[in-house]
Amino acid sequence: MKRLKSGMAVIAVLAVVAACGTSETPGQAADSSTARTTTSSASGDVALPSMAARSAAWLPPGAGNGDWKMPSRDYGGTRYSPLNEVNTGNVAQLQLAWTFDDGESHYGHEMTPLVANNTMYIVSPFPDRAFALDLTKPGAPVKWKYEPNPSPIAIGKACCDAVTRGAALYDGKLIYNLLDDHTVAVDANTGKELWRTKLSNVEDGTTMTMAPLVVDGKVYVGNSGGEMGVAGWLAALDVNTGKELWRAYSVGPDSLVRIGADFKPFYSWMRGKDLGATTWPAGKWKHGAGAVWGWVTYDPDLKQIFYGTSNTGPWNAAQRPGLNLWTSSVFARKADNGMATWAYAMTPHNEWDYDAVNENILVDLPINGQTRKVMVQFNRNGYAYTIDRTTGEVLVAKPFGHENWSSGIDPKTAMPIVNQEKSTVPPGRWVRDICPADIGVKDFEPSAFSPRTGLFYVSVQNICMDYKGREVSYIAGTPYWGAQMTRHVGPGGNYGEFIAFDAATGTKKWGIPEPFLTYSGAMATAGDLAFYGTVDGWFRAVDARTGKVLWSRKLGSGIISAPMAYQGPDGHEYIAIAAGVGGGAMTTASQPGFPARGSTYYVFTLGQNIPATQQSSGSGQGGAPKKQGGKP
Repeated sequence: MKRLKSGMAVIAVLAVVAACGTSETPGQAADSSTARTTTSSASGDVALPSMAARSAAWLPPGAGNGDWKMPSRDYGGTRYSPLNEVNTGNVAQLQLAWTFDDGESHYGHEMTPLVANNTMYIVSPFPDRAFALDLTKPGAPVKWKYEPNPSPIAIGKACCDAVTRGAALYDGKLIYNLLDDHTVAVDANTGKELWRTKLSNVEDGTTMTMAPLVVDGKVYVGNSGGEMGVAGWLAALDVNTGKELWRAYSVGPDSLVRIGADFKPFYSWMRGKDLGATTWPAGKWKHGAGAVWGWVTYDPDLKQIFYGTSNTGPWNAAQRPGLNLWTSSVFARKADNGMATWAYAMTPHNEWDYDAVNENILVDLPINGQTRKVMVQFNRNGYAYTIDRTTGEVLVAKPFGHENWSSGIDPKTAMPIVNQEKSTVPPGRWVRDICPADIGVKDFEPSAFSPRTGLFYVSVQNICMDYKGREVSYIAGTPYWGAQMTRHVGPGGNYGEFIAFDAATGTKKWGIPEPFLTYSGAMATAGDLAFYGTVDGWFRAVDARTGKVLWSRKLGSGIISAPMAYQGPDGHEYIAIAAGVGGGAMTTASQPGFPARGSTYYVFTLGQNIPATQQSSGSGQGGAPKKQGGKP
């Protein structure tokens, strides 16, 4: 075994699970696959303390209990809905209320719909069209459609599909990123473009797929392109004008990374001047990746933002000896000026493409008899990190799925202890059965947290790879990978699993194995439900305490988006999810039974809330919007 000479910090993220589900027939399982087998580390209900309710400061301005104005609903990234009309006692009665097809089935659908003011907002994958749907009228007709017409050059530059991960509603604006490196703000009432800001040059290989975070008049956006040799960054824009206020790079000297006197990493191996440049061979940081294509969360009490950076470039680690900071890392920054307060590299000198862009969920957890302000991240490398978000100290770092590339995290340095048999250096030889594969034990698909159970709900991937590094040269706008690989299912033969995880102790409470990848986000609700989807198209609702599957519905395509819940104009609870397989899930497209692509949004509610005329005519599963349960 080989011990890395630099330490890794564990990020503890607090997440609230948002749940939703549907069933083929009220009170009945959709088919035998609904009665999933749940493996549990304890029998019966999970006995964990409830968490205190969050203040309004953790929500976008004006957000009510029935709104969903940003992908995670709240700034802490919990994806928890306080709605409870749909609960463990009646979720089996969920029925399809209506559907909407955005017409873009060529690419994966990773967006979570947004709802405010009786309007649902959807952004399609390329060409990044925005739709506003009127929830007050039968069929939820389109109020307006916005056509941004991004450059088609971006399609060929996007590493892993021409997707978008979502938008944000703020101060009457719908704000999101275009694949060709623009951020746009659209009037939420009319669909009129208010401003458009160019952030980079798509010709160089930079694209933008992440969902922006909007807080206190600033729009935080980051780039994609880690496989194209770009340097990663996060930028802040003025919400009213789109003007760029500051930009912080993931690599390079301190002046570019926005590291100053207030930067105080918890671990000594991350202290020093210009480590974003000096931990690389001369000049290699300029194409070292660290893209910011995942999620950004915000603590309104600390006034800080938290986010992760992508893989190191190129994948061939022999071409870049050193720790390669600050790729595969997490940053804490002051929200107003972007200056870093601490950072932690989870996979220093990353040899396996284990990005750190996954969501950092902000919660307060009881750990060793003390309530700690933590951030929790379920990293691609297979470790769940619970980190003190005020200092960057790793409090808990335990595997949450199958991994064999390391034997653990050093408790003193927080660095991974690498299994030398799984090291990809030197290149030019096949290294067999590295677990997880490049897409990780979990990819970008966001987890959820329930303050009622104190548990996180996580989609887990059981996938491994054979890997061979090779020499690669940088050419602007072309792939800068330097590796070959094949992927295969991990131990047990199931590609996916949905689990409940206690981040205070680093233990799995229960799990639901799935034959296909579980590549969807999760949602938790006050109805003590957790919702998730599978790559073969099953949308499920489970008891958040026991893991018992209570309801399932087979949708028209694989699910790689995250569910959400909203209160309709009729006062009832609705659950929405997009079905359109694509993105990293396509790595298993050769699996028998893999679904066709799709582009449909499904909205469910309790059968009693759907007008009898709609039930008798059938609710349909595709095409134009169907009748919604709201008042006309």
